[in-house]
Amino acid sequence: MNPHRTLATARRVLLQLRSDPRTVAMLLLVPCLLIVLLKYAFDGRPEVFDSLGAPLLGIFPMIVMFLVTAVATLRERTTGTLERLLTMPLGRMDLLLGYALAFGLVALVQGVLAFGLTVGVLGLSVTGPSWALLAVAVADGLLGMALGLFVSAFAATEFQAVQFMPAFLLPQLLLCGLFTPRDTMADWLHAISDVLPLSYAVDAMNRITSQSGFSGALAVDLAVVLGCTLLALALGAATLRRRTA
Repeated sequence: MNPHRTLATARRVLLQLRSDPRTVAMLLLVPCLLIVLLKYAFDGRPEVFDSLGAPLLGIFPMIVMFLVTAVATLRERTTGTLERLLTMPLGRMDLLLGYALAFGLVALVQGVLAFGLTVGVLGLSVTGPSWALLAVAVADGLLGMALGLFVSAFAATEFQAVQFMPAFLLPQLLLCGLFTPRDTMADWLHAISDVLPLSYAVDAMNRITSQSGFSGALAVDLAVVLGCTLLALALGAATLRRRTA
């Protein structure tokens, strides 16, 4: 891995994003818009917003980052950009880490905006440390980015990349504990949910809104989310193809 090449890749991706304001708006504003809709959809039942607001503060950015990253990476391959880049002295990990750094900065800004809106403006009740809520929200965005980079290797078209969302994310959404506690699920479903990273992201958010302080269980949840992010990046580098056949 070469830090100079990694930073050069990150700079190139950020410049591309700057020239595409619609993508930037989707990345930064769509999660905020969805949280506002959630707030006012349950305006007469604030307890529902307090229970769902924190988990969805992580889930919405994760979904948006997954979609944008998967499509952007696939476009690089189908247009031949990736093939040209890899003919230069640029390793796969340099390329993936450059993407991760660029989209990671976007995830940080995205998380700060969504956090400030949810807690500062919409008044989400938080028992635990606010900084932990922000950290988990940003970690969820990074996870979505890493998963998007990984699954892009298995898609041949942008339409196929979008199809990975219901196949890859919706099962996690159903089993993460958002709709029903995981310990009330059938044993085999509970066992599956135990290996899904989104389960730990939702658990972390629920701990922050219900428990004071930064507990060891919360640290484990956050570590699992970050560990899955690194694993997805490593798998993405291993499966990255120069071009789509």
